[in-house]
Formats: sequence, C-alpha cells, structure tokens
Amino acid sequence: MQVGFLCYNGKYIPAADPIFTADNRSFRYGDGFFETLKVYQGHVLLADLHFERLLASLHLLHFDIPANFTKAFFVKQITDLCAKNNVSHLARVRLAIFRSDGGLYDPVNNLPNYIIQCWELSKSVLELNQNGLVIDIFPDVKKSCDKLSSIKSNNCLPYVMAAMYAKQHRLNEAILLNQYGRVADSTIANVFIVRNKVLYTPPTSEGGVCGVMRKYLLQTELPFKVEERALDIDDLEMADEIFLTNAIYGIRWVGVFRDSSYGNATAAILHEVLHEGML
Repeated sequence: MQVGFLCYNGKYIPAADPIFTADNRSFRYGDGFFETLKVYQGHVLLADLHFERLLASLHLLHFDIPANFTKAFFVKQITDLCAKNNVSHLARVRLAIFRSDGGLYDPVNNLPNYIIQCWELSKSVLELNQNGLVIDIFPDVKKSCDKLSSIKSNNCLPYVMAAMYAKQHRLNEAILLNQYGRVADSTIANVFIVRNKVLYTPPTSEGGVCGVMRKYLLQTELPFKVEERALDIDDLEMADEIFLTNAIYGIRWVGVFRDSSYGNATAAILHEVLHEGML
C-alpha cells in the first residue's frame, strides 16, 4: 500500500495527489528509467552501485545532468522521504527519472525530472525463500541485445506481459529470452545457475538489465567462482541450482523449471554471505 508522501523534484507531495499532465514524456513515450532500492535501518543499501547505474543511464539516454544530481543528494532525498513516511526500518524505494515535457519523439530539452516513492517491506524479504520458485520461459516477446537493453527503462511492456504470463500459468517468475533464444533475465531479476560449484550469469550483452545485486555478486569475494557466460535453455535444465537476484529480495532459489528440480545449498550460503556483508 502506498504511504503518505512522495518526493517530486525535491518537494514532498501527498501520494494521492495528481502530478502529471498528458504531456508527460514518461507516459507518452516511456522516456526515462528507474531505480529500485532497499532501505534498511535508515541506510540505502548498495547506494554506490545504484548511483553508478543511475549516472550511466542518464548518460546513455542523453540527459543534461544537473550539478546537484550526486549520490549524497539522492541518498538524503530517499532517507528523508522514508523518515517522513515512518518506513526507515525497512522500505522499498522507487526512484523514477524522466525527461521534461515537450516535443514529439524529439524532446524540447533534456532536463531530468524525478519522483521518489517508498513502501514498507515485510521482514520476509530478509529471509531466504522457504519454497523454491516455480519458473518457465515467457515465449511471446524476445529482448533485444543493444546499448539500451541493460537500462531499467520506464517502458516495461516485455516485463509486464511476462509477469501476466507467469500469473496465468501459476508461475512465480518467467524467464525472458533474447533475440538469439538465450537467457536475458526474468520479470524482476537476473538469472544465475550453479554448475559444478561455479556460478554463471549472462553478460549484459545478452539483453538483461544490469542488476545491482548481480553486479555486487560479480564484484564481491565469494566462496564460489563467478563467471559471465551466455546461457541457453539446456543450461537451465542441466544446472545443479538456479537462483534469481535483485536489490529487494537479494537471492531467491528456484525449485522447479519445467521437468527439472533443484536444491538450494549454494543459494543458502550466498544468502548468509550477503546478509553479513550488507546488513
């Protein structure tokens, strides 16, 4: 449920108040991107990686970046909003950035606007899922492999349709493939497999979003070797384990993919490592 206030370009506004017109470029064209972050005990987790991705997205989409768009600026905006809504103990935060109104496909200017929203999270997001996820392939849409495919775009139609497909077929998550029929990512997460005690995840050149938790695992010293490698459906079926990662849930292990079943020994170890390293 939405809490009391959101932050729109630095101003606190009741969350139920309208703030857009029909000329909003995010509404008209999906012209922008977003970050999903977790706040725990008043701290923005993985703030460095989130801001690194935010800056990269601003550059890729040719925004004119204001001088005040710093990590410290956004961390304060986020933590102040969470405090104002009394959810600083554990919150999900969405920071959406979009281009200023005006123009058709070509914009009038490239100044960014932003909205920050927050919601209270259940403590269950800090725990490893008890039951393995049931997943399958979303067959209807393929992700392209280009310089924009790694952005968390405000145009999320492939993921919306994949989430609907998962719900219709009683799945917990659906895997999206790229134009070559290989694994890109899932509806809200990056995909890892475990094979012979080595972790594999597709490189971002395979069309998946550049996930913050994914990057954290690639950069952190772990008790397992981690490699980027293209994955196809056979790799999923032959894996010892499959798990999904994102900034809110950390790691969630997969129990069933089609006719294959999996355990969670590696995911359980990684969950403890992440818990100790981040919280």
